[in-house]
Amino acid sequence: MKYILWLLRVIVGCLFIFSGLVKANDPLGLVYKMKEFFEVLHMNFMEPFAFVFSITMIAFEIIAGVAVLLGYAFRAFSVLLLLLNMLFTFLTAYALFTDKVKECGCFGACIKISNTQTFWKDVILLAFAIILFAYRKRVMPLFGKYVGTSIMVIVIFLSFGIQWWALEHLPYYDCLAYKVGNNIPEKMKAPTGPGIVTDSFVSVMIYEKDGVKKEFNEQNYPWQDSTWKFVDRTVKQVRVGNAEADIKDFVISDYDGNDQTQNIVTTPGYVFLFFVKDARDARTDNMDRIRALIPAAEKFDIPTYVLCSSPKDEALAYQKKQGLDMIPFYQFDGTVSKTAMRSNPGLMLIKNGTIMGKWSYRDYPKSISMDNGKLNWK
Repeated sequence: MKYILWLLRVIVGCLFIFSGLVKANDPLGLVYKMKEFFEVLHMNFMEPFAFVFSITMIAFEIIAGVAVLLGYAFRAFSVLLLLLNMLFTFLTAYALFTDKVKECGCFGACIKISNTQTFWKDVILLAFAIILFAYRKRVMPLFGKYVGTSIMVIVIFLSFGIQWWALEHLPYYDCLAYKVGNNIPEKMKAPTGPGIVTDSFVSVMIYEKDGVKKEFNEQNYPWQDSTWKFVDRTVKQVRVGNAEADIKDFVISDYDGNDQTQNIVTTPGYVFLFFVKDARDARTDNMDRIRALIPAAEKFDIPTYVLCSSPKDEALAYQKKQGLDMIPFYQFDGTVSKTAMRSNPGLMLIKNGTIMGKWSYRDYPKSISMDNGKLNWK
């Protein structure tokens, strides 16, 4: 039994550390996913606590994983590990059997697995956690009290510290469709080629006879039988395809409702896009750099546009307060903004629609220069 417990500790501990680190790469991803779970569970009152819960859960995964490997305070951590696995299993089961959450986000945006795979992974981990809990008294710590505690203190600081850095700057590794190097117009197109299946729809006509309604298609509807009365016509999806664009709902419009998307993302040369997801809560760090960047960019014929997801009155108030009257503000969907820029606000540089750079409010360029048609920044 000793070796079985060691094997389970290694599997569970390493998996928890890996899962926590992957999510710590992009903590806001779990915040948004947790809000989605609260919404489908009709627990909207919990949404204000999603941030704290997410950061704490990510840190606990890393901390608990290390504790399991070290055998540190194992009796306590075996209980907490069991409770956490029970919670994970419930959430993934809900996502799988209700189909209300398309992806659980258990390994963040970088590693996507299906809800079915996630559910069975959590079932197996729950079984392992039950065994570890049942034999918790047999697990001895690897190190003495002071050494073990010192290691755990370091792990606690690291588990929160790496998340703080990602929140203040941007994810260490961008796994989303808006990462540097991707071309926005190309990513807005549905994929084509071998193995790509498109959605399929059929036209359905509903007729009624003797109080009974029945669906017919265009080949078998009773057009010669006058006893059937036409009721309605609709379109039904008969096949779900996989030809879905990586970038969806990327729409930039002015405050009169005119679509400006193609005019902006297909502009030849460089373009700066300043994302403001929420004007009321937008950080104001280093806004002097943005105000200095705008005229510097204009010298190289580089336009700057603000993509704001707040109502018009809030956007205009923000524009005036931050001294950004010299550049146009456009409307942009808040959900898409959260995906395109994990920072509020944040700056993106595109060239011919290709993303060349992204910066959080901590890292705006201090200066820019042009060398043989190439823009440089520092």
